Amino acid sequence: MSATGDVRDEVRARYAAAARRAASGGGCDEGACCGDPAEAAFGGALYGADERDALPGAAVLASLGCGNPTAVAELREGETVLDLGSGGGIDVLLSARRVGPAGRVYGLDMTEEMLALARRAAADAGAANIVFLKGHIEQIPLPAETVDVVISNCVVNLSPDKPAVLAEAFRVLRPGGRVGIADVVAEDGLSAAERVRRGSWAGCIAGALGRGEYERLLAASGFEAASVEFTHAVADGLHGAIVRARKPAAAPSVLAGAGAAPGGAGEGCCA
Repeated sequence: MSATGDVRDEVRARYAAAARRAASGGGCDEGACCGDPAEAAFGGALYGADERDALPGAAVLASLGCGNPTAVAELREGETVLDLGSGGGIDVLLSARRVGPAGRVYGLDMTEEMLALARRAAADAGAANIVFLKGHIEQIPLPAETVDVVISNCVVNLSPDKPAVLAEAFRVLRPGGRVGIADVVAEDGLSAAERVRRGSWAGCIAGALGRGEYERLLAASGFEAASVEFTHAVADGLHGAIVRARKPAAAPSVLAGAGAAPGGAGEGCCA
């Protein structure tokens, strides 16, 4: 098996276990990011009480992120949003409230258990403007120039091919579209070996990019106005961070490319 397959299998197994715990009413532990290395740095506690109280309990329990990307994405009524690695659906649900009935939110995840949990949460919340898709964030199953905003919560660091993730985010954004990503990011002086010693890949540590690496990859993908802002420490030399960037309004239109047409609510594709 390839290194990419090994990483994906490890991540999928740990997040499937986390989804099963959340579905049964249990919290997160060492089976997902929130338990490795510090629970205070991850999970539903990073959202305001008013946001948590308005959501189904299972979605909050399944939250394994390192921030609240919806708080910085400046979502507006009628926009189309894509959440990369949508997990239990907390950021999809919050985004759906912000964009309103005229907007739409896609949640993309590769883990069947998380997708099932998220679909139940969306049904419990009565959210009709949500579509969940099965697939990998390195090959987004949407056509080019489909969305206005790409968000993600502590998932890009889990990918074994981060340039592909950012290139795909650029492809599916309309010109002038933007990204608002919460992620674990390393200080520039921290080597890859040091990151491995501080935590596992599936624990959101070993695969973290350095701040400078992140900014360079965003620029190489075509984004402008890229910034990486540290928000809180998660381990020695590693931080929760907010990553922002914008696709130039004058970016050439690229309507060709991989990806399936958006499906109806609850449909998925591209396993």
